[in-house]
Amino acid sequence: MKCINCGTDNNLKDRTANQGRCTNCNHRFVFEPTTMGNVKITDPMFAKAIADLSAHHSLFFTPKQLLYFLDHRLRSKSFSSVWGWLLTYLFFNIWVTIFFGGILGWLFAAIKISGNVVVNLIFQICYIYYLYSNTNSHKLNNKSRKASARSLQIIGVIILVVGIYASVAVYESFILFVIYVILGMLSIYLGTKQLRQTGLTQEFLFTQNQFQDWMNSWSKVNGSVVKMLPSLREERILPAAVNPDVTAYSFDRLIVCDSAAIAQLLIANNFHFENNCAILSITGYPQSIFATTMQMLRRNPDLNVYALHDCSPRGISLVHQLRTSTNWFYNSNVMIIDVGILPHQIIAAKRGMFIQTSQELAQEAKQLPIEVRQSLSTQELEWLESGNFVELESFTPQTLIQILHRSIAGSRELDSNDSSFILVGDSGSGIYAVENFG
Repeated sequence: MKCINCGTDNNLKDRTANQGRCTNCNHRFVFEPTTMGNVKITDPMFAKAIADLSAHHSLFFTPKQLLYFLDHRLRSKSFSSVWGWLLTYLFFNIWVTIFFGGILGWLFAAIKISGNVVVNLIFQICYIYYLYSNTNSHKLNNKSRKASARSLQIIGVIILVVGIYASVAVYESFILFVIYVILGMLSIYLGTKQLRQTGLTQEFLFTQNQFQDWMNSWSKVNGSVVKMLPSLREERILPAAVNPDVTAYSFDRLIVCDSAAIAQLLIANNFHFENNCAILSITGYPQSIFATTMQMLRRNPDLNVYALHDCSPRGISLVHQLRTSTNWFYNSNVMIIDVGILPHQIIAAKRGMFIQTSQELAQEAKQLPIEVRQSLSTQELEWLESGNFVELESFTPQTLIQILHRSIAGSRELDSNDSSFILVGDSGSGIYAVENFG
């Protein structure tokens, strides 16, 4: 493992002999992959994850975004392609059959059954089951699950071709012919069925407590991560004094987030300056200027409001809250654009998103206001009532910023035929939803 301080490569023997420090500069290593079990992280890998997430240390990010990003990076490293599965299958198919078949051959000699055939059939069943389990695994990413499903299809064809030839031309056994046909067709069917599945939920490869321990150790050895935002304080911040001349102005755009963490992220990355817009959270962040900013916003009858939220019962209720709360835009004609994340955006997404599930959120989904439920399709309601959810922090800062840029640019063409926005409710509601997220 290379030292991130001086670049010297230290093998396990070097690290052990020097008490976990670099033999050249004596810098301490934070991670020891040989003792980490299934999740293996090195110091260079962790440092690169921080650099990549922050776009080479140019963007701020939240701790949870790093958690998601690191989890994604670990899944990508363990990705096995279709060719990988097929080569593994062919190698072990031959090796297991010859090795174990020879050992067990004498057991079946009395009843005139080849040990190679029995072992091969057991191997085929086990490998099909293993690949099928991968297609449903919550620990694999979408690419790995799809690769396992395609491998099932191809292996099914191999079983049919080779199995039928061996059973007819070599063993002249009708029973063996039937067994190989069943196994081959089953493999093809399972692979085709699993390729069609969408929206499979995922679980983190490590716990949040483990991640926090890693962060504490990293900060202790390498100093705090400059671009990682601190957790927001819970105590209420007193309103700041604002120059009266400033309050005479307003903004043309407002971005409302369902969490203070995302609002903090956008503000830290100067999105409000670069796009001449206000950024607030539905929880009232930033508290010091919230009241003054709302006062300024209400002066602009042409204000456009962009709602950015998690795909969860609370998140998709954000637009309803903006439209019906007296603290926001009740009885106002402002245009509200629901950027997402919305269930239909996830269902229609071509790339896999990090979908999680929670029984608590399943109950919340069943208690959504009637107005919110009416704006959702049956499929979207079923998705939410299954407890599924996707968090904004599963996306990188750069991706979220790009999505907002596109939504703001696209909203200028709402009346055109090429607009990628969907009108929600009647034509006078002034509420639009972005068709695709990311």
